Amino acid sequence: MSFEPEKLLSSTVSSIPPSGIRKFFDIVAEMKDAISLGVGEPDFVTPWHIRDEGIYSLQKGHTHYTSNKGLAELRQEISNYLKRRFNLTYNPANQSIVTVGGSEAIDIFMRAVINPGDEVLVPEPSFVCYKPLASMAGGVPIAVTTKAENKFKLTADELKSAITPKTKVLVLPYPNNPTGGIMTKSDLEEIAEVLRGTDIWVLSDEIYAELTYGRHHCSIAEIDGMYDRTVIVSGFSKAYAMTGWRLGYACGHPAVISEMTKVHQYEIMSAPTTAQYAAIEALKNGDKDIEMMRDEYNDRRKVIVKGFNDMGLECFEPEGAFYAFPCVKSTGLSSADFCEKLLYSKKVAVIPGTAFGDSGEGHIRCSYAYSLDNINEALNRIEAFVKENR
Repeated sequence: MSFEPEKLLSSTVSSIPPSGIRKFFDIVAEMKDAISLGVGEPDFVTPWHIRDEGIYSLQKGHTHYTSNKGLAELRQEISNYLKRRFNLTYNPANQSIVTVGGSEAIDIFMRAVINPGDEVLVPEPSFVCYKPLASMAGGVPIAVTTKAENKFKLTADELKSAITPKTKVLVLPYPNNPTGGIMTKSDLEEIAEVLRGTDIWVLSDEIYAELTYGRHHCSIAEIDGMYDRTVIVSGFSKAYAMTGWRLGYACGHPAVISEMTKVHQYEIMSAPTTAQYAAIEALKNGDKDIEMMRDEYNDRRKVIVKGFNDMGLECFEPEGAFYAFPCVKSTGLSSADFCEKLLYSKKVAVIPGTAFGDSGEGHIRCSYAYSLDNINEALNRIEAFVKENR
């Protein structure tokens, strides 16, 4: 009897589909003269003063493990930064942990709080990792559909209708990937009113907190009664153009950070040391870098939204992150068909909205973390494609 590996895999992992984002990225990587608006990665290089600090840390021989939670100096700077930028106060000694990207922070949070069968509410469309990570932690992910007419915000009524006795976690993915939607303070106060008196944790993914346009980001942790139940996840990839450094963090109540640290100890040990030293410099002296990149994204945002609306693809105006989420229903094509045909006929890669949940059908995600030249050329090709398919 032969050994059959494919029959001896985890049924939980096997049931999870691969990321709908990476499929198109892999295809376009092999395609000559293709333009990708698919991957959510800044086209900026990490600012030199941040890179230089990483290099200097190597020159000084800082090549060993750090403490499990991360360098004490880095955790202090994270605390300083959150207080300075968002009026949030966390004790660096027991309320923060440095992780390998924001995704690890989400994973260890799920593992630290979920018991088998606990339900995790995930507003959709949203980033691809929440539901799989909830499932792998033994939870049951429940999609909560948000709507374009509500600017893709989670409403109090939508939340109320989704809560059951088994609800353990609410994911708040704002500013949102893929829609660019945000939650204002008044929006969050309505959500907080629903959560008061429950035993529901809030996982607030604020990786795009610095990338808002015309309005300062507000965290639900600032709302009365929400601080202890909220774990904030963020990182350095988006605001500081540090995707390849793989560094994130989480902040929250000491009890949950302690449990997350246990998982982190066995799963990772500690985040990359070089990246941690670079991150200290980013937090200390990177505010102007954030402003420069945000201004550039804002210019690109205006161009891409106008471009889609001008060609007849209705596009909600994103107020955060760096994604546009135009509606392609007028072409008569499904999201997947639109993206596949566009890629092969015009060599432009965008992501079908269904990669971010079933409610993304009829939309495509286009990142504007690319140069204006690339955006304008992509818009020209997409417009030609739309004319051919109407």
